[in-house]
Amino acid sequence: MAQVSSIADDQSSKSITLRIARYNPEKDSERQFMEFTVPYEKWTTVLEAILDVKKHFDHSVAVRYSCRQATCGSCGMIINGKPRLACFTKISELDSNIVTVEPMNNFPIIRDLAVKFERLFDTHHKIKPYLDRDDTELESDAKEFLQSPEELEQYIQFANCIKCGLCNSACPTMATDSSFVGPQALAQAYRYVADSRDKGKDSRLKIIDDSHGIWRCHFAGSCSQVCPKGVDPAMGIQLLRGYMLGFRS
Repeated sequence: MAQVSSIADDQSSKSITLRIARYNPEKDSERQFMEFTVPYEKWTTVLEAILDVKKHFDHSVAVRYSCRQATCGSCGMIINGKPRLACFTKISELDSNIVTVEPMNNFPIIRDLAVKFERLFDTHHKIKPYLDRDDTELESDAKEFLQSPEELEQYIQFANCIKCGLCNSACPTMATDSSFVGPQALAQAYRYVADSRDKGKDSRLKIIDDSHGIWRCHFAGSCSQVCPKGVDPAMGIQLLRGYMLGFRS
């Protein structure tokens, strides 16, 4: 059953109904929602509202968070039906008197709003997210592998990924193919393939060239719509296909 509680001291202050999904896969047979009346200001984030509930009413609400400034990618969840970062989403911007928070789709649930990230990290590691070079030492008079501004521009947008998992949560293919590498990993594959300092293009393209790799993407574009950093994974995947088809080198 839903529980309705209030932490609003001033009855005249603005408040919303916060609906929190509760589910422990070790004990529960289905998901339930608990409801709380939560006060907010124009700057109050969804994460702050959840932490208010934890502080005043139910310490057992499970939620992952860290930096609180949209940098670490820890607090991804479904907020009013859309994958978002809770620390980056202001209640006043949702334009709703009811805010519903649920765990991200396409990830196994640990408990309540916290999900397991093993699949995301495994696929990220699979595409070798590092500069792949044969040489192990720089020339004696060099301090770094230099790039022109034009070379940097080719991939810098995709280097902004914070591995929050929102793109994978929004991806319809992730929901139907448990082996699909996912938009996060594919966009990062492009980030390194397009880096002029990297020499591992051929090996990376071979990794994603299978039925659960780049060709499994149906280009729904949902991944780019939810990215909080403007990475645009869908564009990265399309550019990566250019390398696969020989249109780019």
